[in-house]
Amino acid sequence: MFWFYSRNTIICCVANCIPLLIQQNINGSNFFNRSWEEFKVGFNDSRGNYWLGNELLHQLTFKNPYKLRFDLQQRNGSWYYAEYSTFVVSSEAQNYKMVVSGYSGNAGDAFSYHNNMMFTTYDRDNDHVSGSCALWNGGGFWYNYCSFASVNGRADGFRWTVNGIVNYLQSTRMWLMC
Repeated sequence: MFWFYSRNTIICCVANCIPLLIQQNINGSNFFNRSWEEFKVGFNDSRGNYWLGNELLHQLTFKNPYKLRFDLQQRNGSWYYAEYSTFVVSSEAQNYKMVVSGYSGNAGDAFSYHNNMMFTTYDRDNDHVSGSCALWNGGGFWYNYCSFASVNGRADGFRWTVNGIVNYLQSTRMWLMC
């Protein structure tokens, strides 16, 4: 399945409270190993890998209340979900700092670990470790001391970790919801 949105489609989805796909990682490839500028504006490919763009995420979430949903497929084919009742992305001047809270779901709460973190890419390191979590995991994200919710990672870095249990992923989707 291939998702791509024009600005008019996004406005329509948001205005009519239709879930808006903001991320899709099909197979944990190296596709999300992108620069700050690429994550800022968004990108996609013909296989369905997709990132909406941090600037648009900021514009959509900063003034209006949104929920965030993760759909997570483990390598064994099982699907799980995690929803967060609050999701806000700040401006580029604040390095797209993200606030998240209000977990519910059956996947376990891995993403709250990333609350109040700034976005990190291989060319702009804003995480809490010396070195770059984006380099280690193979993709940009809101890394803390690296990641429990590594949905933009590659291969062994493509995982959802809860209570020390690592769940390796086959595919992921992130949805912005009313």
